[in-house]
Amino acid sequence: QVQLVESGGGLAQAGDSLRLSCAASGRTFSSYVMGWFRQAPGKEREFVAAIHWTGGATYYAESVKGRFTISRDNAKITVYLQMNSLKPEDTAVYYCAAGRYYFRRPTRRDIDSWGQGTQVTVSS
Repeated sequence: QVQLVESGGGLAQAGDSLRLSCAASGRTFSSYVMGWFRQAPGKEREFVAAIHWTGGATYYAESVKGRFTISRDNAKITVYLQMNSLKPEDTAVYYCAAGRYYFRRPTRRDIDSWGQGTQVTVSS
């Protein structure tokens, strides 16, 4: 099992930027994908972005393409989500996630480890 510890998030105004971090431990990651999902009040948890740990392939939800960037630091075993041009509809609890990589965008069913979640609130 992978342990995931998130940091970052908080309050922002529309147009601002925030960066989320997720430090991982507990196993080797060569066959894993890591990323972020989010859940707004009353809504299902949805995919945001992911990166293949070894190959670096990235995946984004259409709603965040061009605004969010996912990256990784192999030495620190940390994944980052840089969120620019934030919108009120980005308000949600953001969860770091890890799971086996199937050479495609991950779904919730692919995830076997979740972080505790961090709140992002964007005001207009």
